[in-house]
Amino acid sequence: MLMSSFLKNRKSIRDFKEKDADKKVLEELMDYGKRLESAIGKNSFKFILFEDGKLVHKALSGKGGYAGVMIKSPHYIVLELLDESEDCIINASYAMENLITKASELNLGSCWISVVDVEEDMKKALFELKNGKVDYILAIGYPVAKNPFVQEGESCRLAVEEIVYKDEIGNKIDMDELENRGLSDLFYYIRFAPSSYNNQPWRFILKDDRVVLTLMCNDNKYNLVDAGIIMYYFENMAKSIGVNGSWKLLHDEDCEVDKVLYKFIGEFYI
Repeated sequence: MLMSSFLKNRKSIRDFKEKDADKKVLEELMDYGKRLESAIGKNSFKFILFEDGKLVHKALSGKGGYAGVMIKSPHYIVLELLDESEDCIINASYAMENLITKASELNLGSCWISVVDVEEDMKKALFELKNGKVDYILAIGYPVAKNPFVQEGESCRLAVEEIVYKDEIGNKIDMDELENRGLSDLFYYIRFAPSSYNNQPWRFILKDDRVVLTLMCNDNKYNLVDAGIIMYYFENMAKSIGVNGSWKLLHDEDCEVDKVLYKFIGEFYI
């Protein structure tokens, strides 16, 4: 799959067929998830498949989803965090987006669903949790066919110059430099990565030998899930232009610029 095309066309599915996914397809997806748990999370998170989507939907209707509107799907995958550290949240969301890409390859649609506001006791009972915590689940299934004659509106995306800085936050990048360094396509397509409410909170600092990822503070909080998602797509877009590498997480102090707080997330050597 060409990552640039996948990114530009990636859509969260809100309408699923009532038909169950093929069991072999679900098994392949969850086997892939097991490998992600070990390779990325070092078993600090896990994916749990709930095949009975009706049970989950009924329990979370009016409680989970978007303003209490629960997405109905035949199956759900629960992302259980076994470690509440920031690194775990970032790695788990990175892995979840990886799992979404695999689901797409298997012709399954998916949608992130927030259950942050659902009572903890209810989640423990519903998801049969012992020590872990669940803030997000994934609706999964075969998407309802779209009407080809109905064109969906394009979501607004920030320009490259608005998300990439040179050497420090606030110092706008010269587009010629990105072009000369062969990075213009990478940053063009990375703008299409999903984020909560399409806030696009990520900002990149281009230095001589690396890119530093920062996250803007919105509503007095950092959404670390957005950090993991953008890291996944950045890393894979980089591979598509011949830059092989991986993110190293940072733990630097937050930085305030023009009354906006930024968290340093990670660095990627180029």
